[in-house]
Amino acid sequence: MFTKKVNSSLEPGSEESRRQRGRPSGRTSQGHEMRRRLYETAIQMIGERGYEATTLRDVARAEGVSVGLLYRYFPSKRAVVLGLYDELSAEYAARAMQMPARKWRERFIFAMRTCLEVLRPYRNTLSALRPVLLGKDEESLFADKTAFSRRRVEAVFVAAVEKATDAPGSRLSEALGRLLYLLHLAVILWWLFDQTPKQRATDALVALIEKILPSFGVALLLPQVRGFVRSADELVRAGLFGEGE
Repeated sequence: MFTKKVNSSLEPGSEESRRQRGRPSGRTSQGHEMRRRLYETAIQMIGERGYEATTLRDVARAEGVSVGLLYRYFPSKRAVVLGLYDELSAEYAARAMQMPARKWRERFIFAMRTCLEVLRPYRNTLSALRPVLLGKDEESLFADKTAFSRRRVEAVFVAAVEKATDAPGSRLSEALGRLLYLLHLAVILWWLFDQTPKQRATDALVALIEKILPSFGVALLLPQVRGFVRSADELVRAGLFGEGE
């Protein structure tokens, strides 16, 4: 959507965590390589076995290391999942910087397709994490500890509107950007459940949205529609980010 000893007190999204991004640099190349191997093995196992069926002991055994050594890098499965969120959202934000200066609807489609490109290599793992992503645990996509990832990705969609050549007023741009972020979440959920070969139905859905957006852009000129966007944004901010409570 992923060395130095892990400091379990570090919060993903912090300056130090951004330097680490799931695979922090180490004091030695051997330490960095070991962390990378353990991380990728854990991600692969989760994709193959599921989150609950995967244990850190299994990961350590697969790599031929002690559980104690593994805990130095990943004190829990939660640390692996949060590392994945951090890595994927950071990679996505970096790629989104290549977004061309065009109309907001074109920038949204660029952002949407770029997101799918970043997540695609990890689809098996993310699919296995569906109960976690949509659950109530700390690993949930909507948990407080994963807010850093939501904010990072949300900022891409807000910027897609605010920096567009046809950006509406500042307040409306931010509200529209958040609604597009919500739309992107719906597309990603569709993608995770998409059973068509190579998720062709998802590509078709994005193409359909691309055709519809110009009409919505025209409708956005109406005061009623602009009011709807602002009201809907208040719900998104309260429901996804806990603002205004």
